[in-house]
Amino acid sequence: MQRLRVRYAKRGRLRFTSHRDISRAVERAVRRAGIPVAYSAGFSPHPKISYAGAAPTGVASEAEYLELGVTTPCVPDEVKSGLDRSLPPGLDVLDVVEAGPGGLADRLEVSDWEVRLPGADRELAQVAAEKFLAASTVDVERLTKKGPRRFDAREAVLRLVVSEGTDRTAAQVHGRPCVILRMVVRHMTPAVRPDDVLTGLRLVADFAPPVPPEVTRLAQGPLDASTGALADPLDLDRDTTRGGEAGPAGEHVAG
Repeated sequence: MQRLRVRYAKRGRLRFTSHRDISRAVERAVRRAGIPVAYSAGFSPHPKISYAGAAPTGVASEAEYLELGVTTPCVPDEVKSGLDRSLPPGLDVLDVVEAGPGGLADRLEVSDWEVRLPGADRELAQVAAEKFLAASTVDVERLTKKGPRRFDAREAVLRLVVSEGTDRTAAQVHGRPCVILRMVVRHMTPAVRPDDVLTGLRLVADFAPPVPPEVTRLAQGPLDASTGALADPLDLDRDTTRGGEAGPAGEHVAG
């Protein structure tokens, strides 16, 4: 069985779609595109499609990932175009590669988030970010399926930068200035989400945006310890497909 790894975006109104609805849309699109997806055995077979690191409902993303198994070899570019045509606008397929060794979920170590705060005061946001980063711990509470859970939001945040937008990056939302937070957050258990960081900013500096934030995940993947940058989690699969293997720091070694 061939395995294919897919990167897709969740944009516009589709950010409000639940993960269950997205998985149903993907299953329908796979059938519509004629992709020979493999099915599990047993009394109630289901398509072999798995998801890794899905963003919460209400959050847009440029870096969602899934893996699907197919019964006959497929050309990744053909799967990309067929699946993209079959999905609704707002669920956009960005990349498809043949899976190499190793698990995809293990590579998704950190996420790079953009949080837009229309109408917020940049100076107050900057002070709050500095206090948050200076704190050793910032305990926040979130309501989970098992009830309220308290955890440290500070430990997971590797980078937190405050800036103002430009016309190109949505500086104006409904005619108002837009403060932008960029944060790189390590994937931990429990997961620390952008709204947890915003809760932390309120706790340490009484900073709260005047309207609900607009959150987009820009990337997720392995973290380069030497540069602090995120790498593409599908690069290792591309290296394997080309006949080599990844060396130290993602360097390609010819086979």
